[in-house]
Amino acid sequence: MYNELWLLLIIPFVGGIITALLNSIKAIKFVMTSAVILSSMVGIKVYLLVSQHTVISAGNNWLFADALSVYHILVMLLVYFISTIYSLVYLKTELEHDDFGLKQVKIFASLWCESLAAMTLVLISNNLAIMWVGIETTTLVTAFLISIHVSSISLEAMWKYLLICSVGVAFAFMGTLLAAASAQGLNVPAKDVLFWTELVKIAPHLNVQLMKFAFIFILVGFGTKAGLAPMHSWLPDAHSQAPAPVSAIFSGFMLNAALYCIIRYIPIVETATNHSGWALNLLSGFGIISILIAAIFVILQHDLKRLLAYSSIEHIGIIALGLGIGGAGVFAALFHMLNHSICKSLAFLSAGRLGQFAGTHDIRKLAGIRESSPVWTVGIFGSLLALIGVAPFSIFISEFLIMKAAIETSSYWLFAFFAIGCSIIFIGILGHVTPIFWGESNGNIPKQKANFIEYGIVGFILTALLILGLWMPNPLTNILTHSANIIQNIK
Repeated sequence: MYNELWLLLIIPFVGGIITALLNSIKAIKFVMTSAVILSSMVGIKVYLLVSQHTVISAGNNWLFADALSVYHILVMLLVYFISTIYSLVYLKTELEHDDFGLKQVKIFASLWCESLAAMTLVLISNNLAIMWVGIETTTLVTAFLISIHVSSISLEAMWKYLLICSVGVAFAFMGTLLAAASAQGLNVPAKDVLFWTELVKIAPHLNVQLMKFAFIFILVGFGTKAGLAPMHSWLPDAHSQAPAPVSAIFSGFMLNAALYCIIRYIPIVETATNHSGWALNLLSGFGIISILIAAIFVILQHDLKRLLAYSSIEHIGIIALGLGIGGAGVFAALFHMLNHSICKSLAFLSAGRLGQFAGTHDIRKLAGIRESSPVWTVGIFGSLLALIGVAPFSIFISEFLIMKAAIETSSYWLFAFFAIGCSIIFIGILGHVTPIFWGESNGNIPKQKANFIEYGIVGFILTALLILGLWMPNPLTNILTHSANIIQNIK
């Protein structure tokens, strides 16, 4: 039994409770930050254990971790760590402007920790029903973070998020039940029928029709939470209204967590359908639709955070497309997940900071803001260049690998639609971002002094994106390879 898996859940859960009970802003920040740092340390320990033992479990196999779950855990903790450090600066400014008080800080810190616990539950649950519970919990917990700045628009975004995602998760629940039903008559103990490790073993003997229906419900249900089009309508409103650190964890990882749930079903469905590519074709279809819809709406945006939200829809579509192509595309899609997570985190953090300075996220009013805040202007400009696939940033490499996989598998139509969508988004975002960096300033925004934390966040992420575009460390290659093998059920 590996108690580290329990610690991954307990630390942020307890941290959320403690922050809700404290009445000192300084103490609340300390506990929140400590919970994330301790979770990150335990996450590294879990990675090392999985590297040695391939799979670890706890709680009579109800909790488990393999390379695929550990990879997602590390990406999640990286996003949370960066966003938590940033939130210390962000909250300080909100407090100085009287936009936040003790009550808001308590709510923010408590829900921040509990959202980490909920997403961790998704990633380490062997039971697919408990994994579903984790996703539903993320919806309930993060909804109130959207409207922490109370306004009619933020409340509308929160209710839209709750309603649409709850309907989506209800679809996923039906899919979970159908997946359990597909194992009827196979003499599997009732307590084990939804264990992922058990379903993978008996996948060749599952009821094919029930499993197909299950995956359709799973794809639509969890795809709604992941932001796949056309189930994406909650995403632009929620991302644009949430505070910048919340938007960062939404796009940086929460979408990944929902996509992870779909990924867990791929080896089961593909094995059950005799590796016909049925599930992969559905996934790549939703990926292309997401890319093309994002391409249309990106051009029309004037709000910086909504622009980034539609970019998230595009990149979730790219990941889905890579997974759907299969083969080398799976490796590339997982690599793209890391690249997008850290890059989109920087983009939202930069947008939030610039919004604090300018009092708006209207791109037209941010022209020439580099004179007021050079560091965060570099952050938004660099992250947007990376997001549209400019070389040598790592997103260019992962997108190139997905295109290469499409050619190698003769998926020429997928390649064509992918190239068209990405080209439109490239032109659209470049047209939006250029005035921010090179436009003439109206002089209304005073010069802002950045501290070492702000320089560190921007410098670290941009450097990481450049390094990963030029060189992939062996540990990253290994965990990506093992994760891709799990998805493709390669022993």
